[in-house]
Formats: sequence, C-alpha cells, structure tokens
Amino acid sequence: MRVVPHPLIYDWNRDATVTTGPRPVAMLDDETLRDGLQSPSIRNPTIDEKIDILRRMNVLGIDTADLGLPGAGPKVAADVERLARAIADEHLRIGANCAARTVIADITPIVEISQRTGVAIEVGAFIGSSPIRQYAEGWTIDYLLRHTEEAIGFAVKEGLSVMYVTEDTTRADPESIRRLYTAAIRAGASRVCIADTVGHATPSGATAVVSFVKTMFEEMGVAIGIDWHGHRDRGLDVSCALAALEAGATRLHGAALGIGERCGNTPMDLLLVNLAMLGYLDRDLTTLGAYCEAVSRACDVPIPANYPVVGADAFRTATGVHAAAVVKAFRKGDRALMDAVYSGVPASLVGREQEIEIGPMSGKSNVIFWLESRGLTADEATVDRIFAAAKASNRTLTHDQIQAIIAKSG
Repeated sequence: MRVVPHPLIYDWNRDATVTTGPRPVAMLDDETLRDGLQSPSIRNPTIDEKIDILRRMNVLGIDTADLGLPGAGPKVAADVERLARAIADEHLRIGANCAARTVIADITPIVEISQRTGVAIEVGAFIGSSPIRQYAEGWTIDYLLRHTEEAIGFAVKEGLSVMYVTEDTTRADPESIRRLYTAAIRAGASRVCIADTVGHATPSGATAVVSFVKTMFEEMGVAIGIDWHGHRDRGLDVSCALAALEAGATRLHGAALGIGERCGNTPMDLLLVNLAMLGYLDRDLTTLGAYCEAVSRACDVPIPANYPVVGADAFRTATGVHAAAVVKAFRKGDRALMDAVYSGVPASLVGREQEIEIGPMSGKSNVIFWLESRGLTADEATVDRIFAAAKASNRTLTHDQIQAIIAKSG
C-alpha cells in the first residue's frame, strides 16, 4: 500500500529542499531468528514457531532472513536446515542467509545445508573491525585480513555468495575499513555490511560512514551491495537506518519488535512502516500486527501498550478534544481524514482502525460515538450515566464496565 499524505497536510518530511530525485530501492533483511534471539530476556522459539515466523516474514515481502548461525552447534544447525527446507518445500519468495565467523569451520555447515536442501544461502561472514575491538581481542589488522581472505575464498569456491560483515564498523577508522573491504572484495564478497554493533551511530554518522564506503567502491569501479545493520542503544536506530539508505545502503537489517542483544536491533516493524510512509516501498502491511504478535508469543516478549503502530494504545484515544476531532472526521465520511487528524500513522496502513474509548478525560462525544459505533442507543440518560462513571473513575472504563452500566440503565 502506497501512503499518500492527506491533502490538508503539508508534509515537511517530503520537502523538496531536503530530498530530491527518486527514492532508492529498499531491501530488507530480517534478523529476528538469529541476532534477535541473542536477547538475554527472550525464550528461544520452537522450530515450528520459527517456521511460522518465517512464513509471516514472507507474507510481508521481506527480502531475506537470517536463519541462524549453524556453526554454533547441532541444535542450531538442525533448525537452520528445517527453515531452509520450509523455504524450498513451500516455495517461499524470501531469500536465506546465515551468520558465520570468518572461519572455515563456521562456513562448512552452511555449505552442507545449502547442498542438502537445494536452497542458495548467503553467508554473512562477520569479524570485528574497530581498533577498540582489535585491542581487546589481541588482533592485528594482518590477522583480520588473513581470516577474511581465507573464509570468503572458501565460501565462494563452494558456490555461495558472501556478505562481509565488519562488526563495530561505526567505530572503525577509515584505513581499517578500506583495507578490510578491499580484501573482502578481492576474495569474492558480493556485499558488505556496515554494522553499528553497539548503537553508537547518529544519523549524521550513519550518513558519513555509508558515504565513505560508497565513494570507495565507486573509486574502485566495483558494484558491491551495502547493508546497514543497526542497534538501538541510543534510540536512534530507525533514524540511522533511514539515513544509511539515503546515503547509499541498499539493504537494511531489523528484528521484530527490536529484539536482540542489550537494547536490541532496529525494529523491523517500525522500519517497514517508515519506509512505506516515506515512499521507499509499496507493499501490504496489514499483517504486520500478526507478525509482531507471533514473535511476541514465541519469544515471550510482551508488546507494551504504547508501542508504536502495533501496541494496544497506538490508535486509541479517550481524551475529549482528541476524540472529538476523530469523531467529526468520521461524521464527514472521510476515512483518510479520520486516520490523519490525530495520528501520525494511518491505522488502515496496518489493518487497524481508530478507537474511541471512555475515561476521566473524555467528553460526552466519546460516549455517544462508543455507543453508536456498536449499534447501541445513545439516549441522554444512558450517556449521562456512562459519562458520570467515567469522570468518577481513575482510568479508562473497560468494555465490560460500560456494558454493565448500560444493563443497569435498561
């Protein structure tokens, strides 16, 4: 679904002085089933739950999914193979990749799973790149270069494509980035991934590092895909992903509900919504809530009521002035106006509707709309009783409480 701003909204986000020319193509890589599961607070889903989540990614049109790190052990390898077989057996459109350290021992099980299932699996070979990581690990740049060349060379020889992931790229110096990416390209990598591993980047920083890498590739005369992998330690994850895309990244990573290590990854759900609203992609997002709910159930991750877009309160209001404006838009028969007058995201974009509730901050228009929208009579006596109960309450009335008041009125 392509989002068109309501004609009564002047959209500074699309102002011509900020962005000119066509929007770049935005591909997406879903890390829910690998990096997302590194969260210390989640439950690791069963394989059936993982397959269900993979299917939901496919319905949303997500381009690729990280199926796991099979080098971590037999259990992970078995799950990765089941996921790959689901892609093959069900003819899913979503592509597959797997994480691996830049060592042959990690890449070998990916090769074997790809051969057994017939699914082309991209290798996401990662290695630390920043000076602080090199110092902590006792690595030299020559050590990193040697592992890079050996691992990528092996994967390519075995017929697999490689995304070379430099961990902590956003705190790495330009010369280290240049040397590592040059070695990776010479060894056969078809993509590189700029990783904001600890959520260090600001949007301007994301722009700077992606622009540096893009310019470097242009000077080398090579066509290499650029991925952006962000974390949300500073809460700048979605902003940084959008900045990286504008600067030249062609695939963005995220995880459902932002799950992942420490504060988590860029939320795939919010990334999808923002990309749709800014015109980077056009797809049906009406199953976005079901995707998030499936991950919430499978991983035991509660969705906060005020979580954007998919939270219970995302499109609910009980405030009198706000509700009155929404109701007036409804009376005009204008769904787009109803969606926009007190909401920054159209509820219809994600298969939801604006909801009017009744609470201590409500006006009588809330009560009348609540009743009429359910086919109930909004007579003055009933409205007054519900309104009085709402004003005496310290929170929004539940539907059962309102029904009880109506029953007594009868």
